[in-house]
Amino acid sequence: MRFWWARVAGTTGNQMLMVAVGWQMYELTGSAWDLGLVGLLQFLPALLLTLVAGHVADRCDRTRVLALCMVAQTVIALLLMAASHGHWATRGLLLWLSVALGMAKAFQMPAQQALVPSLVPNTMLPRALAFSSMGMQTAIIGGPALGGFIYVAGASVVYAVCAAAFVLAGVLFLRIGHPHVPPPKEPVTLATVLAGFQFIWQRPVVLGAISLDLFAVLLGGAVALLPMFAKDVLHVGPWGLGLLRAAPAVGALCMSAVLTRWPITRRVGKVMFAAVAIYGVATVCFALSTLFVLSMLALWVSGAADMVSVVIRQSLVQLETPDAMRGRVSAVNSIFIGASNQLGEFESGATAAVLGPVGSVLLGGIGTLAVAALWMKLFPALAKRERLTETH
Repeated sequence: MRFWWARVAGTTGNQMLMVAVGWQMYELTGSAWDLGLVGLLQFLPALLLTLVAGHVADRCDRTRVLALCMVAQTVIALLLMAASHGHWATRGLLLWLSVALGMAKAFQMPAQQALVPSLVPNTMLPRALAFSSMGMQTAIIGGPALGGFIYVAGASVVYAVCAAAFVLAGVLFLRIGHPHVPPPKEPVTLATVLAGFQFIWQRPVVLGAISLDLFAVLLGGAVALLPMFAKDVLHVGPWGLGLLRAAPAVGALCMSAVLTRWPITRRVGKVMFAAVAIYGVATVCFALSTLFVLSMLALWVSGAADMVSVVIRQSLVQLETPDAMRGRVSAVNSIFIGASNQLGEFESGATAAVLGPVGSVLLGGIGTLAVAALWMKLFPALAKRERLTETH
């Protein structure tokens, strides 16, 4: 529970911070390019440092790594608070602090993912992951709304609240009862840093689960094109766009609550592929829909189906990986997730420029269905997996 509350507090603070930074940047420059740079400059450090961060997560006490990440984000929030209050916040400062934030998050993600299996028994891991996802989805939905509401009182107030959230998360991480067993000492080499890739490549179940997530999200994502759908297809205003963006997260939140109470324990491979297929069908339905309510429902179903496959994939990856390797494997997984999200937005935009928004999302949904069918053939052990805890 301390981990759960720490993750909720940290994610809420980060979501509020991003809303405030984005709004403040646009107030300063009025440039959509600069808004894109804020996101890009957070992603690049995470991409470059993730493998090193995974190695750190396997060599050091993960709770202390997470606490230090919260300290770094607290310092960033306090600098932004001081700059906003003193009216010396500039475009350059916001961009440099975005880089620093990306560096902190690069170390946070592998340690956070790798810590969960050591806090609960293996039989409880799927329910724990679903419960953890429920808290994260709540923060993702509520954080931006809370940040926007507080921003009325000024950017400095938002950053002060963010700093308080990060401090709370750091204290909770340090209070987690996690017995850290130092791994055997070995020299840091390129081979040890890249060991996560080698481990994944040698295990078809893990490779299939992680790569399925990469290509399903890469092809099936429609979030980047929601403004086009809201304005040109569904003919709704900003209020409609807000509801469309929230729909997948609400679906994921509802499904995570269900999986917390009733975890999937049998035929996990078939259920995971079925969930990916439902995600693809929902994406196709969204592409073809001209009714706002139907589009909302399709996005809700896509979020719920994605949560099923995410919980199963994460459980399989964590249970198949020994604790001494979880940080590096989680780091590789983070690279795949980050790449799929970023490249998915680029793919959607590129194909939309040629086919239009409807054609782009329709092609992506069909592509997701094709990937699910192909992966069942390429990774039969994953498709036939009966239980999460099987070892062969």
